Amino acid sequence: MEETMKDYEKELEASFRKISEGDVISGTVIDVNEEEVTLDLKYYTQGIIKAEDMSNDPGFSVLADVHVGDVIEATVVRMDDGQGNILLSKKEATAVLAWDVLTKYMEEKTDINVKVGETVNAGVVAYVEGIRGFIPASQLALSYVENTEEYMGKKLTVRVITVDREKEKLVLSAKEILREQAKEEHDHKVAMIVPGTVLEGIVESLQPYGAFVDLKDGLSGLVHISQICERRIKKPSEVLKVGDKVKVKVLNTNDGKISLSIKAATQEQEAEEVESFDTKQFSSDESVGTSLGDIFKKLGL
Repeated sequence: MEETMKDYEKELEASFRKISEGDVISGTVIDVNEEEVTLDLKYYTQGIIKAEDMSNDPGFSVLADVHVGDVIEATVVRMDDGQGNILLSKKEATAVLAWDVLTKYMEEKTDINVKVGETVNAGVVAYVEGIRGFIPASQLALSYVENTEEYMGKKLTVRVITVDREKEKLVLSAKEILREQAKEEHDHKVAMIVPGTVLEGIVESLQPYGAFVDLKDGLSGLVHISQICERRIKKPSEVLKVGDKVKVKVLNTNDGKISLSIKAATQEQEAEEVESFDTKQFSSDESVGTSLGDIFKKLGL
C-alpha cells in the first residue's frame, strides 16, 4: 500500500510539473525507429525527437547509436507535435549543454574516443558531444601528418585542447596522449636495463658536455665527457666521432635517463683480458709446478 502511495505521489508531482518551450529536459528512451526516438519524460505525455534533430554528426546513426534505456537531454521545441506529444530536439540541447561538458573535459584532461568523419585542409574533423571538432595535422600523431586521408574513418583517443563557445571553436589532440604513452613505454624499457651491464652502441651526436649513444630499440644514453676515456679531454670530438661503435657500461637509470661510461666499459674489458691472459699462462696439460722457480719461469722472469 505504501509503494502504491509513493507511485501516486510521483504521478501527482508529474501532473503539476510545468514544461515550457525552450526548456532542456531529460527523458528515458522507450522506443527507437528510423524516423524518431520516443522518450518517457515522467509526464502526462511522451517526448518525440525526430531522427534529423538528434545529431549534427554525419556519422551518427539513430538505430546504431540510440538504445532503449538511454537517458537523453533535449530542448522542448513545441508542446504539441500534432499528435499530443512534446516535440524535442537533442541538437538544440547539445548546443546549450555541450560547451560546458567540453570545457570540463579540457580542464580534467579527459580521454575521449572519437571517429574521424571528414578530412579538411591541414587536419581532420571528429564530433564530440555533437559538436564539430578539428584535429590539426600536427596533433594527429607524434610527428606532423602529411596525408590526412589515411585517418578517414579511423578511431582515435583525443583530448580537448581548445574550447571557444563564442566562436564555436573546438580543437582536439591525439598527440598529448601518444606522447604520454611513448614516455611510459620508454621509461619501462629504461627500467628494465640493469646498472652495471655492458652494451654496444653507436655514437649518434656529440655535445660539449658528452656524447649520446644510440642503444637501439628507441633508447639512447649520455656518456659524460668525464666518462669517455682515462685521460682528460676538452671536447668529446678529440676521441670520438658520430657513427663510432662503442662499448658502454650502464652507470644508472634515474628519471628515465640512461647514464653511460665508455671508460668503465674499457676498464672492465681490459680486466677481463688480463684475467684471460693469466689463466692461459697458468693452464697446461702438464702438472703445475709448485716451486717459486716454476712460477717465475711461467711469468718469464
